[in-house]
Amino acid sequence: MTPLIERFRDRLPVSAATPGVSLGEGSTPLLHAPRLGKLLGIDLYLKWEASNPTGSYKDRGMTVAVSKAAEAGARAVICASTGNTASSAAAYAARAGIPALILIPEGAIAGGKLIQTRALGALVLEVRGSFDQALAAARELSDRGTHALVNSLNPFRIEGQKTAVFEIVEELGAAPDAFVIPYGGGGNTTAYAKGIAESGLATPLYSIEAVDRPNTLATAIRIGTPVHRPKVELSGAHVVAVSDEEIVEAWLQLAREEGLFCEPSSAAGLAFLRRRSGEFQGARVVVTITGHGLKDPDIANRYAPPPVQVDADADAIAAAAAR
Repeated sequence: MTPLIERFRDRLPVSAATPGVSLGEGSTPLLHAPRLGKLLGIDLYLKWEASNPTGSYKDRGMTVAVSKAAEAGARAVICASTGNTASSAAAYAARAGIPALILIPEGAIAGGKLIQTRALGALVLEVRGSFDQALAAARELSDRGTHALVNSLNPFRIEGQKTAVFEIVEELGAAPDAFVIPYGGGGNTTAYAKGIAESGLATPLYSIEAVDRPNTLATAIRIGTPVHRPKVELSGAHVVAVSDEEIVEAWLQLAREEGLFCEPSSAAGLAFLRRRSGEFQGARVVVTITGHGLKDPDIANRYAPPPVQVDADADAIAAAAAR
């Protein structure tokens, strides 16, 4: 597989001096969803970003951000994160041979993401406070020149993430009638808007957040004050809020109808389409599924049906299966 930086070198702010810190990111599947599409009356496609190396779309931006940090001679990288940025930063920093410092808000990171980040060798500090407070501290340290900030405030992150739009259009052979993505900090909304603009498209972008941002069960979008909110407002994206109940219903339906197990926040876009499918009848819509379900096993364990105990007997097993 061609690394993302090499595939899109002419559309990224890189040069011959930029090292390609890569784990084989990008070129993720665009999956047709015939069963869900039929239920909704939509020609539905799913951009399966969970197949990126660390299991989320963050790797698209991180390969560029860490490559540019290495080019600039950074001695370490830093980020604040509710999970996916943490594991991505840890992985790409390890690949580059650079230490990673990860600040996580107390009690606000999913178990799978925390384990992944720790296993990748990053120094993880749990901040007594919110994500916004952790990010403020990360920015202050970055301003001191000791660490390169790799949150989506880093413009190289946005540059890498915009490539998802290029891939979608390339695989479809044309622009879809709508792009639909989750909205946490707003970096990916900003990136998609940039990719749409650079491709010369007029396709609408729908950015889906949670009704109760600070307390949603969808940890990847549990950000009270999105740092990119002003840019999202200027981007022209249509911002819509969905409830946790809608997210869980969409999350379970995606798994059972299409066989895709994502983290709950990734189902926010589908939750929006389930509510407003009448507006998209017959349209070709691409929903970006941003992260793998194993990122958040606690939520999966809470809502997925438990196993049923049976005796090691064929008749007992058959009877249980027939219920």
